[in-house]
This record gives sequence, C-alpha cells and structure tokens, in this order.
Amino acid sequence: MQNRLSDAHAFWVCAGVVAHTLWTSAAPAMTYPLYAQQWNLTPTVTTAIFAVYPIVVVVIFLLFGDVSDSFGRRITMLVGLAASMLGVLLFAIAPNVETLFVGRVFMGIGVGLSAGPSTAALLDYAGGEGVSRASAATIIAQAVGFALALLVGGLLVQYAPHPLHLSFIVLLVLLAPLSVAVFYLPETRFPTPTRGWRPSVPAVERALRPTFIVASIAVMTAYTHGVIITSLGSQIARDLVRSSNVFVNSFALALFAISLGLAGLFARRFPAQGAVTWGAPASMLGMLFLAGAVVAHSLLLFISATTISGIGYALLVYGGLAIMNAVTPQNVRGGVMSALYLLAYLFTGLLAVVLGKMATLGTMEVATLIGAAMMSVLCILVLIIIHRLPKTAAVDRCVSLSPCT
Repeated sequence: MQNRLSDAHAFWVCAGVVAHTLWTSAAPAMTYPLYAQQWNLTPTVTTAIFAVYPIVVVVIFLLFGDVSDSFGRRITMLVGLAASMLGVLLFAIAPNVETLFVGRVFMGIGVGLSAGPSTAALLDYAGGEGVSRASAATIIAQAVGFALALLVGGLLVQYAPHPLHLSFIVLLVLLAPLSVAVFYLPETRFPTPTRGWRPSVPAVERALRPTFIVASIAVMTAYTHGVIITSLGSQIARDLVRSSNVFVNSFALALFAISLGLAGLFARRFPAQGAVTWGAPASMLGMLFLAGAVVAHSLLLFISATTISGIGYALLVYGGLAIMNAVTPQNVRGGVMSALYLLAYLFTGLLAVVLGKMATLGTMEVATLIGAAMMSVLCILVLIIIHRLPKTAAVDRCVSLSPCT
C-alpha cells in the first residue's frame, strides 16, 4: 500500500497504541464509586469489574500471544483497537452492571491483542537508539494514558453532565483517529509461516528463560500498583483518606502516572538491572506512605504514596523490559512480550479479586494494608532475584549505549 508512514511517525503511532492500553484499563477508575452508589454494588463486584479485564487479557495472550509475529503488528493492533472501541462504547451506554462486564471483556480483548505487538513495534521502529528508546517510550506512553484516564475521568465526573458516560465518549472519539493512523503503519511480518499458525501459548526459548523470569517478576510487581491505584484508588481516596472532591482525588491518583512518566524520561540513564534495583525500594516506600495515609486519613500522605509509587513503577517496568528486549531476537519478540504481559495481567486480575473479597468480608482499610504488605514482599523478592541474574555486558550495554544487536 502506498502512503505508509515513515518509521519515525510509526514509532509515535505505536506509542499511542501503548497509551491506549493504559487509558482503556483505567477508564472506569473514577466511576467505580458511582457504580457502587447507583447500583448498590459491593467492593467484590466493583473489583470484579476491574478483574475481568486482566483475566481476559491473559486468555488472549494464551491463545494469540504470538499472532503478530506471523500476521504482522499492524493488523493485530487494528483488530485490538476495534475490540477496545466496542468495549468503550458499551461503557458509554451501559444501563446496568451486566453491560459493564461485557464491556470489560472487549476491553481485555483489545488490550490483549495490542499490548504485545505495540511494545514490540516500538523497538522495530526505534531506529538507532534501539532498546533504551523503545523501553523509555513504553513507560512514558503508559504514563500519559494512565494520567489522562484519571484526570479526564475525574474532571468530567466532578464537573460535567452524564458522569457515568461522558469520559468513555471522549476516549471513543480519540481511538477512532488512532485506528486510522495504525492502518497506515508499515507492515512488519517475519518469516513465520501463517498457513500452519494456530492459537497457542506464547513460548519462551530455553536460553531466554532465566532473563524472562527476572523481567516478568519485575513487571508483575510494578503492575501490582495498578490494582491498588486503578481498582481501589478512588474508593481509598473517598472512604479512607476522606477526600470528597472527585477531581482532587483523580489528581492525587494521576500523580502516580505523572511521576511514572517523568521517571521514565530519566530511567534510560540507568543500566537495566540498576533500574530494577532502585525501583523495588521506591515501591516499598510508596506502600509505606499508603499505609500511613489510610491509618491517618491523610491526603498529603496519599499524594506522597502515589508519587513515589509511580517512580518505583517506572524503574521496575523500564528495567524489566530493557533486560528482556536486549536478549530477545526480533522474530520472536511479539510472543515473548505477550508472555511477559500474560503473567503480569494474570497476577493483577487474581489480586484484584482477592482484595475486593477482603474489602467486602472485612474492611477497605484492611484490604488496602494487606495489598501494601503483599507489594512490599514482592519488592523484596525482586531485589533477591535481580542480583542472581548474571550482569552481562549485552544487557547493560544495550540499555546505555544503544543500538545493540
């Protein structure tokens, strides 16, 4: 096809697709308390609405994790965006909680099909700066998507009419031109036969598995922040911190994404393993502030928690992706990235259900404190395993002195 985008423009379009995955994920974050109030939902139900999404993402990764390596990044992202748009549309018109669950299913399909290919495509189009540019762009794009989901959602819920619907209409309008831009991406297809392709669990070559284990646990730990911020954050701010203004709460939560993005800009200065080493204690400190905010009902401590947690998230995800990208061949990168995200989303989906059940059977305060404690344990595990990964020249040189082949 003529009029394909240049690699430089394609890079930023793919960053937009990455941003859409976080915006779509967090789109209902500021409306969960409204759903609970309007339809008398328990925390178990509201967290289940959140959890359906990562669980569906996992199923898509299991069945179609390597599909972009056979059929190309562009077509896979297009199908994913179409599913995301359908899910967002269902939220925009939802008359009942059942529609929300169906909408989350389609959101999960959309993100499951586009998250791995868009991350892999960033590296395909990154040019001379290679691994570090692609990894940093992934973090920043996620930050932008996450921040906009919270800020736009909070602003419209607090000050605009139709608070349960308008933020989803805005997202739907933005996804339409993004889909058109993806249609004009250069195709990336690798010599994997499409005739014999069938749905399968994304595989990780034996030689890559030690690195994959470390990278996936680092990213999984970072994504645990998303459970607390996205599924419980607005309810924590309103019920435990006792802040009644939805936009103020959305800004406090968005500081997580803003600090994430700013940290992502500087993360490229770190060697990959160093980023993970610093990210874990930052995340632990964020959880300490969160516990303090819940116990003391302090908005200031809550803001500190979201800000510091964002830094920890950025360093953990950047380090995990950079470690993995540096050693993964291009022709299997889509499947490997999907396998990595599979584990992260599976864990977050299960954790959301567990914390929601705890909040229903006990209290939101107890569920939040247990979540913070679990996060801290994961951070300690990350610190232990990162120092058992051989500090190879290939990984550190790729991150700091790209390009690397």
